[in-house]
Amino acid sequence: MDIEELLKEGPSLTLKPEEVFGELIVDAQPEPQRAEEKMSASQHVENTAQTVAVQPALQETAVYEEEKFLTPEEKKQVEEFCAQIELKDSTAILQYGAGIQKKMSDFSEGTLDKVRNKDLGEIGDLLGGVVSQLKAFDEEDSKGIFGFFKKKAAKAEALKLKYDKAEESIEKISKTLEGHQMQLIKDNALLDKLYELNKLYFRELNMYILAGKKKLAQVTQEELPAVRAKAAASGTAEDAQEVSDLEGLCHRFEKKIHDLELTKMVSLQMAPQIRMIQSSDVTMSEKIQSTLVNTIPLWKSQMIIALGIEHSRKAAEAQRQVSDLTNDLLKKNAEKLKMATVETARESERGIVDMETLIATNENLISTIDEVMKIQSEGRAKRQEAEVRLGELEEALKKKLLGQNQ
Repeated sequence: MDIEELLKEGPSLTLKPEEVFGELIVDAQPEPQRAEEKMSASQHVENTAQTVAVQPALQETAVYEEEKFLTPEEKKQVEEFCAQIELKDSTAILQYGAGIQKKMSDFSEGTLDKVRNKDLGEIGDLLGGVVSQLKAFDEEDSKGIFGFFKKKAAKAEALKLKYDKAEESIEKISKTLEGHQMQLIKDNALLDKLYELNKLYFRELNMYILAGKKKLAQVTQEELPAVRAKAAASGTAEDAQEVSDLEGLCHRFEKKIHDLELTKMVSLQMAPQIRMIQSSDVTMSEKIQSTLVNTIPLWKSQMIIALGIEHSRKAAEAQRQVSDLTNDLLKKNAEKLKMATVETARESERGIVDMETLIATNENLISTIDEVMKIQSEGRAKRQEAEVRLGELEEALKKKLLGQNQ
C-alpha cells in the first residue's frame, strides 16, 4: 500500500498487528513473577483487604490530553476499540500497539535512508565547479573579462575558442544540476507526503494510548477493586492469585502504554526533522535555480557584450587605419601638388636664357677675346723678335759666306 492510500484510509486500530506487518514472531510467555509478587496467598489476601478498605469510590471520567487531538469519529473509534481490549490476555498486552510501533520504526528507517542516500555534497561540488569554470575563464586578467581584450596578443578567435570550451563544461554541469533539481523537487513532494503520514501515525498513537489509558483506568477502578474485594471476602489463595495476576497485567499494560508514549515522542520529533530536510532541499534547489537562471545566463550575456566590444574595437581600429591612410595620402598629395605647382610657376616665369647664363657667357666671351688678343699680341711680338733674329742670322750667314770667298 502506497502513502496516498494510507493517507486516504486514515488512522486504524487493531489488536492483530500481524495484519499490518506480517506474523509477529513472539512466544507469548508470561513475565516471570517479581519477587515482591511472590507472596503467600494469606498475605496477599490481607493486603487486598487493606487495599479495598482504603479504595475510594470510582472517580469521575478522566479527561485525557490525547483526546484534544482527535475528531469525534476518532473518539468513537477509540471507545469501540477500548471495549475490545482484553487485559487478561498477556499476548494481547504484548502485541498491543505493536503494529503502529512497527510502522513508525519502518517509517523512521525509510526517512533515515532517504537522508543517508541524499548526496547534497555532490550538488555543492557541482555549484563550485561552475564558479571554478567561470573564474578559470576570467583569470586572464585581474580586471575581469574586459581586461582580457587589453592585451595585444588577445584575438577574438582565441576568445571565442576559450568561451566555447568553458561553455561546454558549464553545459555539462548544468544538465547534471537540472537532474539534481528535479530529484530535489520530487523528494520534497515525497517528504510532504511523509510528513502527512507521520501526522497520521501520530494520531494513531494517540488513539492507542488513549484507548489503553481508558482501558487501564476501567480495570484499575472497576475490575481490580472487585477482584480484591472478592479475594478479601473469600480469603482463598486462588482469588488472591487472581488479584496478583491482574495487578501484574495492569503493570505490564501500563509499561506498554509508556512505550507507546515514547514512540509518540519519536513521531513528534520526526515532524521538525522532515521539515529540516525539506528546508535543506529547498535551499539547495533555490541555489541550483539561481545558478541556472541567473549566474550562467548573466555570464553568457556578458560574454556576448565582451565579444561585441571586441568586434567594435576591431572595427574602430580598421576605421582609424583607413582614416590615417586617407590623411597620409591627402598630406602627401598636397605636398606633391604644392611642389609641382611651384616648379611649374617657377619654370613659367623663367626666360629662355637666364641672365646668369648671359652674364657667364659674356664673361667667358670677353675672357676668350682677351685671351685671343693676348695670344695674338704675344705671337706678333715673337714674330717681330724672330724677324730680327732671322735678319741677324741671315746677316751673319752672309758674312760667313763672304769671308770664305775672300
